[in-house]
Amino acid sequence: MDKRFADPIEKVEALRRLRRLAAIARLMDTAVRIPGTGIRFGADSVFGLIPVIGDAGGALVGLYIVNEARRLGLPSAKLVPMLGNIAVDSVLGSVPLAGDVFDLFFKSHRRNLQIILDHFGVHPDELRER
Repeated sequence: MDKRFADPIEKVEALRRLRRLAAIARLMDTAVRIPGTGIRFGADSVFGLIPVIGDAGGALVGLYIVNEARRLGLPSAKLVPMLGNIAVDSVLGSVPLAGDVFDLFFKSHRRNLQIILDHFGVHPDELRER
């Protein structure tokens, strides 16, 4: 992380924003674990139960994450795959029943967060409050 942000204040601000994005991605994709299984789901899976509106809401949250990545300075070459993840999640997630199962396993917000973290060389453990 130190390589990307020379100014300590800029680094602190970037970490604060990355923590917020990590919390949003967790809420949307992995907030709840189904007991006895390794399956986790979040608000995106629950929203997906509401036809059209639910998947659109999940896509809007995904677009917020992409916009924050853009504001943090991610290049277009990384933003485009992030948009692709949102598109796949929205289109395939909108298929009745099969889309709900798809949402349990394709975690677009977590995938996009990982693209951001990889870009800045930040390990997810660095985002935990100390």
